[in-house]
Amino acid sequence: MIETIIVGLIALLAGGGVAFLVLNSKNKGKANAIISEANKEAEQIKKEKLLQAKEKFIELKSEHEKVINKKNNDINNAHQRVKQKENTLNQKLAEVNRKDAEFKKQKSSIDQQRSVLDKKQADLDKSHKKQVEQLEEISNLSADEAKAQLVDTLKDEAKTEALTIINNTIEEAKLTAKQEAKKIVIQTIQRIATEEAVENAVSVFNIDSDAVKGRIIGREGRNIRAIEAATGVDIVVDDTPGAIILSCFDSVRREVARLSLHKLVTDGRIHPARIEEVVKKTEKEIEDEIIQIGKKTTIDLGIHGLHPELIKMVGRMRYRSSYGQNLLQHSRETANMCATMAAELGLNTKYAKRAGLLHDIGKVSPDDAETPHAIIGMKLAEKYGEKPEVCNAIGAHHDEVEMTSLISPLIQVCDGVSGARPGARRAMTDQYIKRIKELEETALGYPGVLKSYAIQAGRELRVVVESEKVTDEKASELAFQISDKIQNEMTYPGQVKVTVIRETRAISYAK
Repeated sequence: MIETIIVGLIALLAGGGVAFLVLNSKNKGKANAIISEANKEAEQIKKEKLLQAKEKFIELKSEHEKVINKKNNDINNAHQRVKQKENTLNQKLAEVNRKDAEFKKQKSSIDQQRSVLDKKQADLDKSHKKQVEQLEEISNLSADEAKAQLVDTLKDEAKTEALTIINNTIEEAKLTAKQEAKKIVIQTIQRIATEEAVENAVSVFNIDSDAVKGRIIGREGRNIRAIEAATGVDIVVDDTPGAIILSCFDSVRREVARLSLHKLVTDGRIHPARIEEVVKKTEKEIEDEIIQIGKKTTIDLGIHGLHPELIKMVGRMRYRSSYGQNLLQHSRETANMCATMAAELGLNTKYAKRAGLLHDIGKVSPDDAETPHAIIGMKLAEKYGEKPEVCNAIGAHHDEVEMTSLISPLIQVCDGVSGARPGARRAMTDQYIKRIKELEETALGYPGVLKSYAIQAGRELRVVVESEKVTDEKASELAFQISDKIQNEMTYPGQVKVTVIRETRAISYAK
């Protein structure tokens, strides 16, 4: 439209004024209408753009306010934390200041007390020094000289009193020695002479005539000493007709001594060399017999696959008693009862029978006597490959360990049924045997000791030493050391005589 108007104006100016006026009058109305419409559109566009701009501004403003509010919140939170920490620090600082004030107060009090004590100590030192000077002036002696004289006087008085006490004690001991000895013997008999002790610690060797006693004793008693030294058994030859008493806590030793005496008396040759030869041969026979007894027991009970060492220990039960009852017989009874009960309860009868036979195996073990026999037996069973159920039953039959299988209470019940014995005196036998074993083991712990035998019901300990390692002087010293250790570490009735035997042998063979 604007171009048309411009063209009209140019034509008018060029000389067509009439034509221009006509054209102008016709298009003027259209031009105004177009301009009016354009203005309206522009106004509408302007309003839309303004609205869009306002909406965008409001949106940006809202986001900005959110960011500002978030930052303000963070700042407020941080401010609160800082304020809280500041309050905590102020409280701690106040507490530290309070404690510091108390400490300073206490320190001041202590310093005052210390100064008072120092002053009193100085006064005491001064007074003591003054008194010492006065005493030295009065006695014409210095403090060191007075101390020396006092010590010498006390030594002389102590020696005199000690000698007087020793002489009085010796005299009193001489006057009452026989009476006290009788008391000791009576007390010893009362402690150990129960029925079980007689059965378990003494064997009788029957002889045809009393003339054999003299041959057994030998010239100056050398034969009987050789038998006692070789076997560790105390041989009592008294007026009892047709019998010799063999006394020892170890039934295996007693059996060796009995069989050896039987062979010697039958053979007729009784002298120290022959005695040692026969004893060694008899010991080998007893060892073989122990193995045979163990094998026969396992076969009778139907137990298979038992380790050879366990079989040997089962055989040794034949020569051991428990509270007056033969240990092997007790173990067999326990095994049979356990198998019967296990069958009734539907348990493994083989395991029950093995555990019943082996439950007291620790009593014939050479291990530490201080450890309970149930624990020793459990360790031996574990060592020689027994099943865990069997091992637990052995270790738990005296509640030494916790029971983990149903066989364990069976062993405990059957052990009580077979071995229960009324009366506290029956326990004296095992205590006696334990004490005798400890007595022998005490001597074996010293270097150079070959053998040790407790005889005379534990009233004498004979110790055989190696002549190459132990001299005569050391033998006396060894006897004193052993007796001192027994006195300090063991409990026993009466007294124990320690005899150390040292001999030199020269051996040669004629071929």
